[in-house]
Amino acid sequence: MIDRYTRPTMGRIWTDENKYRCWLRVESAASAILAEDGVIPADAAQAIARAGFSVDRIREIEAEVKHDVIAFTTAVAETMKEQGPDGQSRWLHYGLTSNDIVDTAQALQIWEASTLIREDIVAFSAVLKRRALEFKHTPTIGRTHGIHAEPTTFGLKLLNWYAEMQRNLARFDAAAEDMRVGKLSGAVGTFGHLRPEHEDRICARLGLKPAPIATQVIQRDRHAAYISTLAIVASTLDKIAVEIRHLQRTEVREAQEYFSEKQKGSSAMPHKKNPITSEQISGLARVIRGNAQAAFENIPLWHERDISHSSVERIIFPDSTILIDYLLAKTTDLIDRLLVYPERMKKNLESSSGLIFSGQLLLDLAEAGMLREDAYRLVQSHAMRAWQEDLAFRDEVSHDPEIAALLTPEKLARTFDYQRQLGNVDAIFKRVLGE
Repeated sequence: MIDRYTRPTMGRIWTDENKYRCWLRVESAASAILAEDGVIPADAAQAIARAGFSVDRIREIEAEVKHDVIAFTTAVAETMKEQGPDGQSRWLHYGLTSNDIVDTAQALQIWEASTLIREDIVAFSAVLKRRALEFKHTPTIGRTHGIHAEPTTFGLKLLNWYAEMQRNLARFDAAAEDMRVGKLSGAVGTFGHLRPEHEDRICARLGLKPAPIATQVIQRDRHAAYISTLAIVASTLDKIAVEIRHLQRTEVREAQEYFSEKQKGSSAMPHKKNPITSEQISGLARVIRGNAQAAFENIPLWHERDISHSSVERIIFPDSTILIDYLLAKTTDLIDRLLVYPERMKKNLESSSGLIFSGQLLLDLAEAGMLREDAYRLVQSHAMRAWQEDLAFRDEVSHDPEIAALLTPEKLARTFDYQRQLGNVDAIFKRVLGE
């Protein structure tokens, strides 16, 4: 991923330096367990634990041998020869195949990345919760199909996003845990050179669980589920960004991204304040969703292994985790500093002169004795006329003799009281927050 969208802590996880460090952790853990069982000499395991590597040297060797794991083991063996008695390096990578190292080490990297992503989700959820409570009773118009529907509150919008992120957290925890597996079962997963109990203990030493069964690789349904979960999280952030983009439109102006004093919106139009952060969130979410498709394509591999998935994962795992880390931070800051305009919300709420209460009027007339079909026809006729001729719907219905015969002025006033429809806001918050 380009530096523009990479936060340093997440970026370091996916450096070659850290990748090879994780490979060496797996090699060292394996040799330690094998030494405990007398399979390899204890001093060899100690030498492997002390070994180092040079990224440049690995690249130099790989340019010749065209195999990254062989390049790695060769470079590590060279440092072992420099540090201790000759011959100990022959126990490096003993009984293992390439993907024993690659898949198990990748699980370590993904677990590191997942720890950061989880922190991001929790931090974002806290901001959503705080701002939901801030605007808990701030009335605004609810829109369906982009058209004014009935009153809601801005706090309920934020609370809905919070609840979705809580579901995302549960999904993410499950997907991350499902990826916390290693395998050291050999070239086709049969433990031809090690024993299952070796794998159990090596994985435990690394903080991983052993895959119950594998071929030469851990099966890629786990990886697809993980990337898909990141795509769902990204889609939630996209959903939030799209809403804010709509609310920032000139004719709506109910909310707006923070705009700093020296910020510029347009090279040609000095008045512009564009929702660039929200648009960036929407755009980058598409990349993660695209990566999910690539992860699905990685599930079917030839027989016990091919490497068609390998090149793909060198891109989609760094890019997807780096991007979701970036997007969560961006969206957290977006919501934290979001400018909200309650007076504009109230103005928009009242802009249709009562049309948004047509449903309540329908119910009140039915409750007062009018047949629902007749009530619908009567209310709709007033609503359509008020819309087409730019009339005040509330005034029109108040002068209708059929309505006046059933609803007193006091009852009609209650029909048009939006607080009546918002009487359950506290109950909804309690259901979500449990407070």
